Amino acid sequence: MAFDPKFIRNFSIVAHIDHGKSTLADQLLLQSGAISQREFREQLLDDMDLERERGITIKARAVAINYTLEGQLYELNLIDTPGHVDFNYEVSRSLAACEGAILLVDCTQGVQAQTVANAYLAINGNLSIVPVLNKIDMQAARPDDVKEELFNTLGVNPDEVLACSAKTGEGVGEIFKAIIARVPHPAGNPSAPLRALIFDSKFDDYQGVVTYVRVVDGHLKVGQKIRLMAGGTTYEVTGLGRFRPHEVACEELGVGQVGYVTANIKQLADVRIGDTMTEHPRGAESPLPGYQEPVQVVYCGLFPATHNQFEDLRTALQKLALNDCSFTFEPETSDALGFGFRCGFLGMLHMEIVQQRLERESNLFLVQTAPNVTYEILTKRNEVLHIANPTRIPDAGDIEEFREPMARVNFILPSDCIGAIMQLCEDRRGTYIKTEYMTPTRAILSYELPLAEMIYDLYDKLKSATRGYGTMDYELIGYRADELCRLDILVAGEKVDALSIVVHKAHADRRGRRLVKKLRAEIGRHQFEVAIQAAIGSRVVARETISALRKNVTAKCYGGDVSRKRKLLEKQKEGKKRMKQVGNVEISQEAFLSVLDDGDE
Repeated sequence: MAFDPKFIRNFSIVAHIDHGKSTLADQLLLQSGAISQREFREQLLDDMDLERERGITIKARAVAINYTLEGQLYELNLIDTPGHVDFNYEVSRSLAACEGAILLVDCTQGVQAQTVANAYLAINGNLSIVPVLNKIDMQAARPDDVKEELFNTLGVNPDEVLACSAKTGEGVGEIFKAIIARVPHPAGNPSAPLRALIFDSKFDDYQGVVTYVRVVDGHLKVGQKIRLMAGGTTYEVTGLGRFRPHEVACEELGVGQVGYVTANIKQLADVRIGDTMTEHPRGAESPLPGYQEPVQVVYCGLFPATHNQFEDLRTALQKLALNDCSFTFEPETSDALGFGFRCGFLGMLHMEIVQQRLERESNLFLVQTAPNVTYEILTKRNEVLHIANPTRIPDAGDIEEFREPMARVNFILPSDCIGAIMQLCEDRRGTYIKTEYMTPTRAILSYELPLAEMIYDLYDKLKSATRGYGTMDYELIGYRADELCRLDILVAGEKVDALSIVVHKAHADRRGRRLVKKLRAEIGRHQFEVAIQAAIGSRVVARETISALRKNVTAKCYGGDVSRKRKLLEKQKEGKKRMKQVGNVEISQEAFLSVLDDGDE
């Protein structure tokens, strides 16, 4: 039997990274009896190796909790979400399956950039907010100050803010009561045709595609014929289950319930996140709203280190794309690296995570090219091109306008660090917007920055300049024309397409000189002389030379006429010249990554 929707609550936990979401989720499971004290461990829902190593949540996880209040049994569906800015898309997907959200704030650190961003995601989704202060057991806790920050930035009533310690379990009982009292129950029609929102999926070698759904209308039963509305494909439900937190099979899912569905779906491409599952043949007339398509902001090439792993890489990317539909990939060919894929990501951390997951889960060894952003180019023929690969940029004579993506960046930082961050933004061609003070000691600084200038190391520089107290959040605001050009790298006279980057003309010479110096340090010496050049079109702006490895051919000449030595040296010179024409220069992965580091020498 399906559960009465009046006693179901679907909620999410949103917070800045490291504010204790996963720890609170663990406590909710423990205090509701979903897990025993023996099963209890830190980050229970973070079951991916990478999540446990880094101490962060990467994938959103759903779990059903039974909780009894005043003799009435309630079913609480919790969706644990990531906190890093790159995984904002995971958060928005999770919130679409909920009616309420716990806004968790660390009361030693206060309101941070992602606290504000995730709170607005929940507010814009018309979710009921339950504000909670975490870590009240710590000596550095300052609950009154943080309540004031919440009021000044988000308009949260200080009287509605709960306090807890996710580590010790103090105050968790009050959170359960607040969820039941403040979060509305699901408003669906049990007698209407089935409509279920697909909010995640994964691939299982034995069951095929497993979809995670939230039932909005109707019922879902084993043996039922279903249709996926986006693709129009039909299947028969072979298995249903709930997460408690481990998978537990069931016969039926009703309105408001969250669970997983298996239906012998073999093709990875048949399931789309945000699609609506309905009955067949009596289906719903209109699908659910679904999700906005995620916008990829960082692109790079991924190539197998050995050429015979190209098909393995394709299969691994297809499997991963089912579980994480926020990155894209398409085949590409590089003269330097052979066959591979051009991949788009939501940010630098997302790119790093995807590469590590591919290498670990599919046992691949990958070579990654320098990341870059998407540029918009208006040609002389009035065509608008969107280019994610610098090698595809047309010649300078064909370009009317070269536009780069811009981002609105909000920094939350101590007031005494404002000057250092303003200098950091000015050096990156930023435009100042405004400064707002949350309290006398903490402020929100807003800038418009070119996305290319901030994706590499701005976050690291921010942490250094603010002694670890500064945080940032950004959103894309469109394209702006500027004086940009493509900087090509030539190694031994050959253009290495994988090392091409886009730079501002004012910084091109400096970047070129710095880049060839770094490449000289990374590329090993060969049997012949290797010239490394940076060029804009046909103009060479910088050059470094790696001298050849030389054998001392005159070692055996002692005394006698100098012409003997000269003859041997000339012979060696001719040999080096011939070798230079046929020799290949080996370029390491470190050399490709060195184009990222634009830091001072």
